[in-house]
Amino acid sequence: MVETAMPPERLEDQLAYLIAGVNRQFEEELREKLRPQGVPIEQSRVLGLLADGQGRPMTELAEQVFVEPPTLTKIIDRMVAQSLVIRAPDPNDRRRVLIYATRRGQALWEKIGGYATEQQKRVLDRLSPADLARLTEILRGLIAE
Repeated sequence: MVETAMPPERLEDQLAYLIAGVNRQFEEELREKLRPQGVPIEQSRVLGLLADGQGRPMTELAEQVFVEPPTLTKIIDRMVAQSLVIRAPDPNDRRRVLIYATRRGQALWEKIGGYATEQQKRVLDRLSPADLARLTEILRGLIAE
């Protein structure tokens, strides 16, 4: 018989609470770095995903940026108005629209993309390689469920 752990009684010990706290800390830190550039965190994520030059459909971007599709539409509208991204028909399916970073969007990503890398490095400096590998594996497993 496999014994399962009892869920913690205190809110501060619940896994979801701890993950939310870490996420909040990361996002606040990143927002502070992005604020002087006038870039919301969601826009930075969009630019990061589009940095490879490949267009992405809105549904994929919404999922990867962790926002609802209507919210992403507003974000993309603002980014189009700022000439950071463009909408273009999918060459394989003309009914579908893909989002691409413009040169201006790519240049902005080159300027701000290092912020998340710096943040990650600070976190990695606090974990051993084995702990990092295990934590990454655990979190990916939780996301996949």
